[in-house]
Amino acid sequence: MLEMLSYDFMQRSLWAAALVGAICSMIGVFVVLRGLAFVGAGTAHAAFAGVTLAYLVGLPPLPLAILFGLATVWVTGVMEEKGQMKLDVSIGILYTATMALAILFIGLMKGYNAEVYGYLFGSVLSVTPEELRTIWILGFIVLCIMVVFSKELYFIAFDQEMAEASGVPARQIFFLLLSLIALTVVVSLKTVGAILVFAMILIPASTAYQLTHSLSHMTAYSVVIGIVCAVGGVMLSYAWNLPSGPAIVLLATTLFFLSALFSPKRLKRAAAL
Repeated sequence: MLEMLSYDFMQRSLWAAALVGAICSMIGVFVVLRGLAFVGAGTAHAAFAGVTLAYLVGLPPLPLAILFGLATVWVTGVMEEKGQMKLDVSIGILYTATMALAILFIGLMKGYNAEVYGYLFGSVLSVTPEELRTIWILGFIVLCIMVVFSKELYFIAFDQEMAEASGVPARQIFFLLLSLIALTVVVSLKTVGAILVFAMILIPASTAYQLTHSLSHMTAYSVVIGIVCAVGGVMLSYAWNLPSGPAIVLLATTLFFLSALFSPKRLKRAAAL
């Protein structure tokens, strides 16, 4: 099993998986607390539409993926803010529209493009040195912003109206959170794919939520679970010749059900009855 570490592509894959696991699980805490799970799914498909357009016209995929992802979350945020439509409805519309665009762009391509499908299903074992550097740079930016604005993000995750009444620039922080979700999705596309990336945002944080009442502990547990599942999934995919994205997500799902079954919260409620 240790022989995998002698290969450069496995070293890159494990580093990429660990970083993506940390970023997704940390932003996932705010997503779970704020109830933005569907935003991750919609943003992932929007970013994938940007990737397919980039390959269709011969441009680098990252800028268009970021553009599509940010545009989606900003449009949905503005529509909710103005009372035109609830967030889950607008993201649902854009979710289907951007996925339709992605399918259209794929249909317009000449022949089969394996790299495009790598972004859809995940292909962490094929991460290049340039892509790893990009993941590190974007990931570092996202993590730094989350650390700097952690108090404000926690505040609006619980009660945005109360945060605004307390002098917190809630509107700006909410749009910052949406932007961080979009960037996290883009960073994670190559590792777990557009179909599964929102699972890595949602599941580690949901697992950690079962284990503690403390916000700081929940964040720490979520990050550890995210890294363990991402790295463990890559190792399983190498050892048993499995697709990396599904291996990562199914490992995280297994831990979630175990945590739900043996949750201290659930056991305490059961003992009180």
